[in-house]
Amino acid sequence: MSSVFVYNIHMLKIGTLQLRNWLVMAPMSGKTNLPFRLIAKEMGAGLVSTEMISATGLSRGQAKTCSYVATHPDERPIAAQLFGSEADVMATSARIVADTGIDVIDINMGCPAKKVVKTGSGAALMRDPQKTAKILTAVRRSIPVPLTVKIRAGWSPQEANALEIARVIEGCGADGICIHPRFASQGFCGKADWTLIKRMKEALKIPVIGNGDVSAPSLALQMRSETNCDGVMIGRAALSNPWIFKQTLELEQRGSFATPGLHDRHRLIKRHYELLIGYIGEKRATQLMRGLLLLYTKGLPNRAFLKGLVSEVNGKERLLATIHAYFGRMQEEGLS
Repeated sequence: MSSVFVYNIHMLKIGTLQLRNWLVMAPMSGKTNLPFRLIAKEMGAGLVSTEMISATGLSRGQAKTCSYVATHPDERPIAAQLFGSEADVMATSARIVADTGIDVIDINMGCPAKKVVKTGSGAALMRDPQKTAKILTAVRRSIPVPLTVKIRAGWSPQEANALEIARVIEGCGADGICIHPRFASQGFCGKADWTLIKRMKEALKIPVIGNGDVSAPSLALQMRSETNCDGVMIGRAALSNPWIFKQTLELEQRGSFATPGLHDRHRLIKRHYELLIGYIGEKRATQLMRGLLLLYTKGLPNRAFLKGLVSEVNGKERLLATIHAYFGRMQEEGLS
């Protein structure tokens, strides 16, 4: 298996790593597993990332946590995102991951989930520049591969310290930074403040990757144009439209892009399902695919019909028959 789209256009370099383009797939818990990463890479993402990985679980050798580090040659280059709040544990885990051949170590300082911040990890680190510096210094010393950090605008509007933290990150030897310009207290509500991406780019020498509210190819280009950021990270939009990476590159290169037809969607859904079966087994893959089907068909007609069909499906043959029935009905109605 090989990636199908290679563009010699705007490039992004992170430390010693030269990416083939400027588009980065965001790490998303429960979403960016190996099958989805392979699809995102085939669709043109320059860099993909693992799910968020617990440094504590990794350092203790917990089987489930360690499984998140499993990769495939076809998804390279790949970043692994770690979260934690203890410098020595983070450094040990980063070294473990780097030794597996991962191309980039990314530190999560943006996750607002309660189970993460209550341990002092994720976005909670933005409230403690000294601890941040201690962690990043330890990690930087422990790994030979590029180091990046993902942050938010701050903990809250009253603690809007993204630029201060960014300077700490740069000073500790990080090779790049990704900014999601919402506050941790906002979650994913409200509008991302792209002006903060621009200010960060003006303030730093290391590459700046923008993230937030990129729901269409035109918005990826708009973010880069308005902020002068070096790269754009795409998350939730890619779950329902993995083609967004390919479409963005086509739009940049040709001024237009192709929209996937029913056949394209049907084929990709079946491919994703087969990859999931190989990764987690038929039972779990079928359960997960029921939800993914509703994402993949977002915006298409007859989704209520599909939702009713998949709610009780519990095996491969029935799920494939359901998928076939849905797309067959669409074709009968003259949709393409």
